[in-house]
Amino acid sequence: MAKTFYLEIVASDRIFFQGDVEHLVITAIDGLLGIMAGHEPLVTSLPTGELKYMVEGEWKYAAISEGFIQVMPDKAVILADSCELPEEIDIKRAEQAKERAEEKLRQKQSIREYYETQTALKRAMNRLKISQKNFR
Repeated sequence: MAKTFYLEIVASDRIFFQGDVEHLVITAIDGLLGIMAGHEPLVTSLPTGELKYMVEGEWKYAAISEGFIQVMPDKAVILADSCELPEEIDIKRAEQAKERAEEKLRQKQSIREYYETQTALKRAMNRLKISQKNFR
């Protein structure tokens, strides 16, 4: 049996996951970050991206929007704006959000509006990517 560590994922609207996992792979600011039991302590920020974790030999996927992770040798805690399983993602809504963001990028905007639109586009594209993951 693989060594496990405790993972807690807290989104702004709910506790997304609590339990023991064998592996965690998450998109961090400087690339993919792989976590296993006994990992060195660290704290880093997380951009919008993919999260996957292994529970009892099975990978689970989620779309995560910006947050932070704290890793200790025996546990990891993720605080995120949002976190969704592939089956929770409304594909039609994500496609509409992507189209709105792309259209807004074609218009003249302030620097702040431009960055907000870029963030919305990244979030929509990430949700569409994760919605395609095999979750069965």
